[in-house]
Amino acid sequence: MLTEAEWQAILISLRVAGTAVGGILVPGVALAWLMARHEFRGKALLDGIVHLPLVLPPVVVGYLLLISLGRQGWLGQWLDAWFGVTLPFTWQGAAVAAGVMAFPLLVRAVRLSLEAVDVKLEAAASTLGANRWRVFFTITLPLALPGLLTGTVLAFARALSEFGATITFASNIPGETRTLPLALYTLIQTPGAEAAAARLCVLSIIIAMLSLLVSEWLARLARRRLRERDSQR
Repeated sequence: MLTEAEWQAILISLRVAGTAVGGILVPGVALAWLMARHEFRGKALLDGIVHLPLVLPPVVVGYLLLISLGRQGWLGQWLDAWFGVTLPFTWQGAAVAAGVMAFPLLVRAVRLSLEAVDVKLEAAASTLGANRWRVFFTITLPLALPGLLTGTVLAFARALSEFGATITFASNIPGETRTLPLALYTLIQTPGAEAAAARLCVLSIIIAMLSLLVSEWLARLARRRLRERDSQR
């Protein structure tokens, strides 16, 4: 059986991951659409910046967040002065860190799915009088739905497993920012807590596998429904 502290870590992880994905979903889809449908100067640079969290050490990302969103940071000062918002060492800060680390996975999955949508279908809808928003929500987005679902689930799984950026930016505070990976890290350092660490390790593997299976199932379900809708036409 899991202890109260372990359940607390799981619930914090779910809240942090859910908030992170909810925060990056709209900007992630918008950026993916921009990069899939438009060519512009600096596109390669923007693509590199978006994917930086995938190749940078997570601790570096956490440090950059700390110096920019901390109370003395260039953006953190403004958030504190105008809105009274302080992100470091809070669960909201942990969600920001998890969202930054998961953002590239979401953008990449959605972008690849959008690039696979036939632009001729969008052009045909436009010639029939549909405006850009209607084309996006009735043609583009439904056809890109498998990639969107896959990206969302993978981003959620990545946010659940985030460690380095979270501990650097939000610390490891019990009941506040101690997510599942941080709880496992704490148990590994605690003498006599090997059994508890093993439980959380197994639980982490189960959650990761479930996320991958759900991602594949949702993608297949979306593709099947799209094929059924096309056959009915």
